[in-house]
Amino acid sequence: MTKAAKQRVCVLGSTGSIGTSTLDVLSRHPDRFEVFALSAATQVDLMLAQCARFSPRYAVMASAPHAQALAQRVQDNGLAVQVLSGPEAIEMIASHELVDSVMAAIVGAAGLAACLAAARAGKRLLLANKEALVVGGEVFLDAVRQGGARLLPIDSEHSAIFQSLPDDSSTWAQSIDKIILTASGGPFRSLAPERLREVTPEQACSHPNWVMGRKISVDSATMMNKALEVIEAKYLFGVAPQQLEVVIHPQSIIHSMVQYRDASVVAQLGTPDMRGPIAYGLAWPQRIASGAAALDFRTLAPMSFEAIDAHDHPRRFPGLKLAWEALAAPSGTCAVLNAANEVAVAAFLEQRIRFDQIHHINLATLEAVTVTRPDCLADLLALDTLARQAAHRQVQGLVR
Repeated sequence: MTKAAKQRVCVLGSTGSIGTSTLDVLSRHPDRFEVFALSAATQVDLMLAQCARFSPRYAVMASAPHAQALAQRVQDNGLAVQVLSGPEAIEMIASHELVDSVMAAIVGAAGLAACLAAARAGKRLLLANKEALVVGGEVFLDAVRQGGARLLPIDSEHSAIFQSLPDDSSTWAQSIDKIILTASGGPFRSLAPERLREVTPEQACSHPNWVMGRKISVDSATMMNKALEVIEAKYLFGVAPQQLEVVIHPQSIIHSMVQYRDASVVAQLGTPDMRGPIAYGLAWPQRIASGAAALDFRTLAPMSFEAIDAHDHPRRFPGLKLAWEALAAPSGTCAVLNAANEVAVAAFLEQRIRFDQIHHINLATLEAVTVTRPDCLADLLALDTLARQAAHRQVQGLVR
């Protein structure tokens, strides 16, 4: 019996939380996977450690100065790794002919071009970068179809939905009643809405269940992360926006559900550990050990659910409804919303605006930007730039 060739993996955003979790899963299966290339933004020390451990052919840093620093240390340590820099190099490793799978874990719209490159090259694309679909929309899906790529969701919610759906995607439209995404509610689920103005970046980044990067932690606290996931789910699973629902589930055990036409509900459960969906995406349709702890139903705490429109949730999470409004607006509006939110969250983390002003920035930017239909990457990037400029003006006009 011939031994199966190792799957060559490119990890985009290898020093972030998803990237490091991906490498942890890969390290557990050296007989199945080979790390072919890594990319990162600024963390030279961690990238050097990853190069020493996994011996990739390529290591790409986002900027030339960081690449130069890495190249020198790679040479000093006698590592046989080719160090490159810049967006073009990231796109090159994502579409390289020797790469089988691409973990897309670059945060924000910055990861869109590399995702498009991987899609056009027909890769097995493990999508942890939700912005590729939120910003890219039909442009991105066209690239997936034309390139023959296999798109596998890595967000815990979308992976849960994917695992709860039939294998035959042609049956989805006829059998699905609705998709229910669960949300933990973040660290401020029970905080009085009038106290949100007092929230600090440190508090917003202290998620009760998940270990995540700072930007996505803030998005979880505002529930904008869930708004972006609603948009992503619409594109991933081809359902109408009105078939998407969000329910608060503080324990983060049920990661999402699918309700079928016969009123039955299929859910995926697991501990809040991203290595679970990562392992599922890497090995699909098989399953492999992820390193995540298994649920112990003998000691599991009671699970609870809360409606989004209950109590003070609409005032506490006003940004969530923007998902459906953006999907009903002209094509490209979702890209504007994403850009505005990235600017607003960065301003909050830099303590230039208050936590409760993030929604104001997003809403004001949507009102300020006239959207034209994007037909290609250049159109999307131009719209992204326009929205960021408008959002920056809104930030400058606010007083903490």
